[in-house]
Amino acid sequence: MTETTGLDIREKGRAADGREIALDRRLFMQLLAFGDCRDTALLTAALDEYHLPGVLYADINDPRGIALLTFSEDPDFFLSDLRTFLSHPPFADLLPKPELTMLGRTYALGYEDDLVRALLDRPREKVCNPAMPWAIWYPLRRAGSFEQLSAQEQRTILMEHGGIGMAYGRAGYGTDIRLMCHGLDKNDNDFVVGLVGPDLYPLSSIVQRMRKTKQTSLHLERLGPFFTGKAIWQAPTS
Repeated sequence: MTETTGLDIREKGRAADGREIALDRRLFMQLLAFGDCRDTALLTAALDEYHLPGVLYADINDPRGIALLTFSEDPDFFLSDLRTFLSHPPFADLLPKPELTMLGRTYALGYEDDLVRALLDRPREKVCNPAMPWAIWYPLRRAGSFEQLSAQEQRTILMEHGGIGMAYGRAGYGTDIRLMCHGLDKNDNDFVVGLVGPDLYPLSSIVQRMRKTKQTSLHLERLGPFFTGKAIWQAPTS
């Protein structure tokens, strides 16, 4: 909270003893998709040399398509280090697909007892886990009807939605990365969601199950476009 405004925009959690905790840190994550890639080995070699924090996916829906997921606490990273890296071959030789660009930031729900782990460590570990190479990424925008619901109604709807994700996670089928993206993309979306897992089918099944929830069926204005791929390079997490 700043002394001049009295406005506290830090991420909030709750310690085991019930105390509110706060952290003014978060992770920005961006997905950039490209086409016309004829040799992914050149890309992975460049990533190894540059030590970029991220993941390279092969696009299952485009035989020459790839997507690069990168992340940083500092948004200037995307305008400096990443931009410099992408301005040189082999990535400079690729065809950008701006319709699949996604950018978001991690956020706390208010109950996390370790905000550093929840906001910074766990998202990195999830996307860079070699045991979970498959991924589906998509943005979404909630309908105005959701904001008109009471806080209790919103919690009930979100619990239904979250319960499905937790069930798939407990079964080892996959896990999610949830990012807020208010004001961060040209399509005015609210969230970016990443689903990662050891196999593709369970991730598709999660999306199918989510379609039947009240949030998706009644309170979403827009969903997608979807990027679906498999990691062919992942930065080490340690």
